[in-house]
Amino acid sequence: MRARDLMTAPVITVHPWTSAKVAAELLAAHGFTALPVVDDDDRLAGIVTEADLIRGRIPADPRYVREPGGATAGHTVGDLMTAPVTAMSSGTDVADLCQALVDARIRAMPIVDGSAVVGIVTRGDVVRVLAREDVDIARDVKHRLEIYGGSGRWHVDVHDGLVHITDQFDDDSDRHVAQLLALAVPGVIAAETAYAGEEQTR
Repeated sequence: MRARDLMTAPVITVHPWTSAKVAAELLAAHGFTALPVVDDDDRLAGIVTEADLIRGRIPADPRYVREPGGATAGHTVGDLMTAPVTAMSSGTDVADLCQALVDARIRAMPIVDGSAVVGIVTRGDVVRVLAREDVDIARDVKHRLEIYGGSGRWHVDVHDGLVHITDQFDDDSDRHVAQLLALAVPGVIAAETAYAGEEQTR
């Protein structure tokens, strides 16, 4: 599965001169966790997140004594954004993208074509894919297999995202392709194949 298979596109972007309030309104209205920031030429310049927007923006309760200092609220996205920012291409393997999200402890990854932002993938997008119903996964796997090898040839079982494919024909090459096709379906955790004749003799 590639980044293009689950990214949100087209993506809503903001500019460095966009006000922090407008950015907050966009995040709240769309349920996003982050917004890519682009320059005059629509090239990726940074990213602004929920954490960036809330830092220092809520006044402290004056009834409580606090140590002086703390974060100062910025007025524009340019004051708040993280730059430079890591981005990946639409052809990136989702496994690599997930590892990058975890390793960098970030919640969203801009997806680019060159320097142009074409989408965004969040941790939530990945979790939604992992939560897909087995029946939906099985339907998509069967559809891809029927396009490749015809109908009536394949039997597909899915349990908790684990796919077992039984092939009516004894062809190792076709079963390898079938496994690869299944692994490209959103929600599939792993896939295995077997020849129906071998399973019947067990």
